[in-house]
Amino acid sequence: MDNFAEQLVSRKQTSADRTKAIATMVGGGLLTIVLVIASLLMIGSPVAAFFGLILAAAAGYGTYFLIQNTQVEYEYTFTNGTLDIDKIIAKKKRLEMLSVEIGKFTAFGKYDDSMADNETEDMTVVTASDNIASGEYYADFPHDEYGSTRLIFSPDERILGCIRQSLPRQLRNSQ
Repeated sequence: MDNFAEQLVSRKQTSADRTKAIATMVGGGLLTIVLVIASLLMIGSPVAAFFGLILAAAAGYGTYFLIQNTQVEYEYTFTNGTLDIDKIIAKKKRLEMLSVEIGKFTAFGKYDDSMADNETEDMTVVTASDNIASGEYYADFPHDEYGSTRLIFSPDERILGCIRQSLPRQLRNSQ
């Protein structure tokens, strides 16, 4: 029988994220307005005015694009001992972040802030959590692309149950 579970986790915006989005919106809006006004003042040169309007449109679209990219979700997919994590940006663009066999886990458990002290310089930390800091778990494992890796994520009970069934024996017994 196949083991399969999926979970979608929305990343919550922090006050710093909201501040960056507002600064981007204000700065991009001002740049767009300045470019429109500058192009309207160049009536004597229609080519320069047209070029200025194109730059204003590009600045407006760039602002919109940057603000849309602050909406991030993570999708966890567990299939027969493999955990796949994808990052979904603005509900449009999907990026594969990580794929790992649960049997390769060398450590697994609840994550707390004191565990950051255990992270070494050569360790790659992949964060795919909801940004709330409650209910986060970690998993340490070797990865072909990233080397020594720590995954910080926020699985629900279904995903946790599937992961616990596939853990190596020494980790399963310590749970």
